[in-house]
Amino acid sequence: MVVTSSCRALSVVLSLALLAGCASASRDVASRDAEEPYFARQLPGLPGGWDPMMSPVDNPILEARGLGNPPPALVQQALLAQHERWVGTPYRLGGTGFKGVDCSALVQNVFSETFRVSLPRSTGEQVHQGQPVARGELVPGDLVFFRPPGRYDHVGIYLGEGRFLHASTSRGVMISHLDNRYWQRHYWQARRTLEPTNLAQRVLAVGQS
Repeated sequence: MVVTSSCRALSVVLSLALLAGCASASRDVASRDAEEPYFARQLPGLPGGWDPMMSPVDNPILEARGLGNPPPALVQQALLAQHERWVGTPYRLGGTGFKGVDCSALVQNVFSETFRVSLPRSTGEQVHQGQPVARGELVPGDLVFFRPPGRYDHVGIYLGEGRFLHASTSRGVMISHLDNRYWQRHYWQARRTLEPTNLAQRVLAVGQS
């Protein structure tokens, strides 16, 4: 199928990221989501010729195949491909699939499918994985943790350029911005399970298996 430039533009527009979200079901959504609409901003680092209709695994693999030392940017592209796969999936506490997923299950699924890395099921266990990393040193693939009001902590995956992928209780799977007042206020810590080059090599290995 021949994809016209106008179709590509439409695909990009329909994949834009919201700078708001919810980590606690007890919060009032309207009071905290005073940011741009979800489809008002381009995804970070999305290649201009990237077609979201292609396989979420093959897209980043095809771009980086043949490189002896895959760039850390491959991690970001692979995570954006997972966003395309999961976007719009509703939040469900205890859920693990496309009918409903919670934040830690999304992280667990994405790491398993993208990097073949097995993470624990709960946020409380995931926060002990890898090594702590300062907020100013975040790279794509790092886990970011929040402590919002309510009973549960929240976790997402850093994408780069201040954005992270997560399962919001108000809008389901989406991309939000760390500088959003809500997330900035409740930011807790970040962890690095593997260095980005190692994650990128795992993306290539998954695509070639």
